[in-house]
Amino acid sequence: MEVEIALHVNGVATSLNVDEAAPLLHVLRNQMGLRASRFGCGLEQCGACMVLLDGKPTYACSFLAIDANGRDIETAESLAGHPLREAFLAEQAGQCGYCLSGILMSAKSLLDSSPAPGREAIIAALDPHLCRCGAHERIVRAVERAGRLMQEQSA
Repeated sequence: MEVEIALHVNGVATSLNVDEAAPLLHVLRNQMGLRASRFGCGLEQCGACMVLLDGKPTYACSFLAIDANGRDIETAESLAGHPLREAFLAEQAGQCGYCLSGILMSAKSLLDSSPAPGREAIIAALDPHLCRCGAHERIVRAVERAGRLMQEQSA
C-alpha cells in the first residue's frame, strides 16, 4: 500500500507517495534520483547506503522510508563545495569509489559534532564501513584534512 510522506532532503522539502515497505535507499535512488548512496549488502554490514537522518549516520538500505516522514535527510549529493570533497580529492582517498558516499556521510557527522577529531575517533566513526580497496590511510588523512579546512574556514 502506498502512503504519502514529507521529507526534507538535502535542504529541500518534498512530499511523495511511497510503498509502506520501501527502504529509504530505494526511495532516494529510484523516486528522487539521488544515486550517491548505494546498495551494497542490504544487511547493515557495509555502509555503502549510509545517509544522515537528523544528523546521525543511518543505514538507508534497512530504514523504512515511512519512518523518515517529517525528518531531515542528507545524502552525499549535499556535499558539493564541502571541505570533505576537497580533502578526499587531495588525498586521493578512494579507488573504485563505491563505498565513499557512505564514508563521507559518516565523516560529515563526526566533523559536525567534533571539528578536530583524533585519529582514533575517525577510525571508530568509519568502522561500520566495509572498503576493500586499501585506501584506509588516505581516507583517515582526508578526514583529518577536512577537519583542518573546516576550522580554517570558520576562523
